[in-house]
Amino acid sequence: MKFEELDYRPTPIGALSLRRRRELTLGKDVFEIKLGEDFLMSSLFTASEIALADLGLAALSGGTFDVVVGGLGLGYTAKAVLEHKGVASLIVVEALEAVIDWHKTGLLPLGPALTADPRCRFVHGDFFALAASPASFDPDAPGRRYDAILVDIDHAPDALLDARNASFYRPDGLRLLARHLRPGGVFGLWSNEQPDAAFTARLGEIFASARAEPVTFHNPLQDSPFTQTVYLAQTAPAAVAESHRGGTVRF
Repeated sequence: MKFEELDYRPTPIGALSLRRRRELTLGKDVFEIKLGEDFLMSSLFTASEIALADLGLAALSGGTFDVVVGGLGLGYTAKAVLEHKGVASLIVVEALEAVIDWHKTGLLPLGPALTADPRCRFVHGDFFALAASPASFDPDAPGRRYDAILVDIDHAPDALLDARNASFYRPDGLRLLARHLRPGGVFGLWSNEQPDAAFTARLGEIFASARAEPVTFHNPLQDSPFTQTVYLAQTAPAAVAESHRGGTVRF
């Protein structure tokens, strides 16, 4: 199967490459991002990346929304976020500068639409470090809070691209992340694996509610269904949070 390497960059966590190949069985070009020998993203499979945005924003009520996406990748989650008219602003945090460059230069198909949308801004940074920091994700507005934070970086809560990310998925890391959400705000997390009841329960200990949504789609290469997961956790709405002041509330 022939492919064209569009770019190759060394990074602190391994060699990063962007490839385009022709999938003859489907008659279409496929874009892929690889880290070393590991496939990070493929334009052939985008249903769950889009579902991360749609399910996360569907859980919000009324008004306009400020959103953070952790992990730019091929841009499908960001694009799906911007398709919701209620979205007022989107910050996309990406640790790999090459990925941002590929979008800004139009090397990736969704890049021109993302960069042209005035609501969308790319932030080059470590999502996990920013999640643990009181400064939050916007370098121009330290401490800013958001209506939704949607993350697609690691393969799963226990299948990490970098072992240093592990603390984010533990209770203390999730509590730090929850500080950056407004009352009623949503944390959404993509996973390449089937739903994990233990991780869903962990989310339920930190947030007011939590659930795992399986996302099943057809894999044309194997001609069979494949299931990934979107985890959704939500902070208590303002009225509930206010009624618990003075007591012990876990957000």
